[in-house]
Amino acid sequence: MKNTNLFGRISLFIIYFWFGFLKVIGISPAETLVQNLFTETFGNPIDFQVFCLGFGLFECFIGAIWLFPKLTKYAFYLLIFHMVTTFLPVLILPDATWQTWFTPTLVGQYIIKNFALISLGMFIWKEWKSNPSLNLDPISQ
Repeated sequence: MKNTNLFGRISLFIIYFWFGFLKVIGISPAETLVQNLFTETFGNPIDFQVFCLGFGLFECFIGAIWLFPKLTKYAFYLLIFHMVTTFLPVLILPDATWQTWFTPTLVGQYIIKNFALISLGMFIWKEWKSNPSLNLDPISQ
């Protein structure tokens, strides 16, 4: 299980850091979706480019903390928070996420696959909580 846990952590790091970095450098294929959701939910209180940079850095941060077992609790909570925000387009931007009933667009499929990331995060978190050798967080002891 130790190797599986490590592979899961590295996988979450790669996915989060890579997708976040694409936003940081301004070439993310999800940028249009993020901008539409940003406009629909926040309006324009700040410049979108500043928001997108911050959002990308936030995703990079989430990825990086998955590499540190003692930060598992925080990584998991941030993953859940992030996943809630990634599901918003399904409700707020239905034209972007659904072709017809139960037929997601490519964007919708991109969002739905996040259930696998949630599952992986839950697996790592549960393993971390039940294995004292992985539980290095002084707050939980």
